[in-house]
Amino acid sequence: MRTSAMGDVAMTVPVVAAVRRAYPKMRITVITRPFFRPFFADVEGVEFVDLDLKGRHKGVAGIRLLADELAERGVDAVADLHGVLRSHLLRSFMSLKGCKTARIRKGRIAKRQLIRQGYQNSKQLRTSIERYFEVMHRLGLTPDKIENWTPSLRQVPQPIQPYAPKKGVWIGVSPFAMHQGKAYPLELMAKAVEKMAPEAEQIFVFGGGAKEKELAAGMEQIADNVHSVVGIMSLVEEMDLMANLDVMVAMDSSAMHMSSLVGTNVVSIWGATHPYAGFYGFGQSPEWALQAEMECRPCSVFGNKPCKWGDYRCMTAITPETVARKALETARQNCKCEKINAQTK
Repeated sequence: MRTSAMGDVAMTVPVVAAVRRAYPKMRITVITRPFFRPFFADVEGVEFVDLDLKGRHKGVAGIRLLADELAERGVDAVADLHGVLRSHLLRSFMSLKGCKTARIRKGRIAKRQLIRQGYQNSKQLRTSIERYFEVMHRLGLTPDKIENWTPSLRQVPQPIQPYAPKKGVWIGVSPFAMHQGKAYPLELMAKAVEKMAPEAEQIFVFGGGAKEKELAAGMEQIADNVHSVVGIMSLVEEMDLMANLDVMVAMDSSAMHMSSLVGTNVVSIWGATHPYAGFYGFGQSPEWALQAEMECRPCSVFGNKPCKWGDYRCMTAITPETVARKALETARQNCKCEKINAQTK
């Protein structure tokens, strides 16, 4: 099984788990970057091949070497869940070795139509998870129902122990995204955090990289119960903390998918992109997606297209009051205090 981008990898996990439940004796090997291994912690018996695209697996020769490594492991079927040039090459090499292969069909034409027509004249496209299941079906596999996916409870990670045990609502905030069209303006998010702080026990700000670390640290000045966790935890610990949250406020980003993976409700904020494109968080209710009804939405599948108005009004139209109200409402409906504290006794 071939995977790559963080959000994409997170969405494969329930599918891999479904295959494992249906075929408990099957050898399953995931080809991905070592960094993403923690995503599969709840799936038993998964083997890994660490992808090294800057070293041993670089270029055509490197992909051929990867195919040789898989053949030596006895791999006899490849599910390409990524659908890029490198994975196409890998499938070709594996086919020459007599291996059965299947690739994801991304529905690019339908997604382009969504952008041209707007969401008012469109409908929900197949989700990435549904497309991953289709790949398995083309390999002749019939995985278990996706609804049977149940993430395990996790302990509060060590860096957060000073705030445990939980006594009230814990909220996560991840205001960052790869592209501006998917990022809620930081000044508006700060106002939302300011409104949530009096009603929450703790608020944790997530992000990555030096710039985001600096911005997240600035949000700690809003209130004593607002804490940046950028750069102080491993990926495993971040997911452990996400699992202990009562709600995550996130963009159309990896934080949405990681929180979904550990069973946490997500209030997601959408601007240039739209859930109709198929990238909504697994298991998340549509009512938790905050969006402005505008004819120009969506303007991009991935949020990388500049705003034609120049002001990203699709984001600024969503008020901090709306974000805070929806986050607190969602958190109170599913507060995990009793469940988590009972586990830690």
